[in-house]
Amino acid sequence: MTIQINHGNFLDTPQLETGVTRFWLIRHALVEQNARMRLYGAMDVPLCPDSLVAQRGMYETLAHRLPKPALWFTSPLSRTQHTARAIQKAGYGPHEWCVEPDLTEQSMGEWHGITHDTLPDKLSLPAHPFWSVGATELPPQGESMVQVCSRVGACLDRLAAEHEGWDMVVVSHGGAIRAALAHALRVHPETALHFSIQNLALSVIERLPEGWRIVTVNDLPLP
Repeated sequence: MTIQINHGNFLDTPQLETGVTRFWLIRHALVEQNARMRLYGAMDVPLCPDSLVAQRGMYETLAHRLPKPALWFTSPLSRTQHTARAIQKAGYGPHEWCVEPDLTEQSMGEWHGITHDTLPDKLSLPAHPFWSVGATELPPQGESMVQVCSRVGACLDRLAAEHEGWDMVVVSHGGAIRAALAHALRVHPETALHFSIQNLALSVIERLPEGWRIVTVNDLPLP
């Protein structure tokens, strides 16, 4: 008789276990150059058309790596939906997705559209070294990263409860994915902003009965 011993839910095989509530978080593709020159936050800005062509191999890698079957989700902003469509066209195949407003990027409120060099004079707190603002900075008519972490965390908890045991592909934003990591790790948003989340990078988190687990962070889908 074989005795099963609890050894801490270690990942001992190359394949991830099926039937686990798992989120495949992908940051949207690079936005166009003019938008990058300004603080775009939750503005709806287009993707860079040149990068869509140049990074075709990355889309193909994602298309072959992402699980099937899976549920798909995007934020309301067009750059996440265009990225999702590009991944599906690169080999995953057509698939409907649900739009989740709580997965959108941090709103910079009245600071949307300003050039990066004018931002420091508007801040009431020191900027984060790896983000435009500190986690507790509240832009006028916008939201702080603390608030982003709260809404993203609540959204993940809800989706995990509604779709237990499913793989979920989420095409979202750098700030929202950092917020997801903060929620999973139960760390302060200021700490989570130290994560690097690059365009098209994949981060995977799981919701197990024992709690959240981080599987991978900022994994670039290189061809």
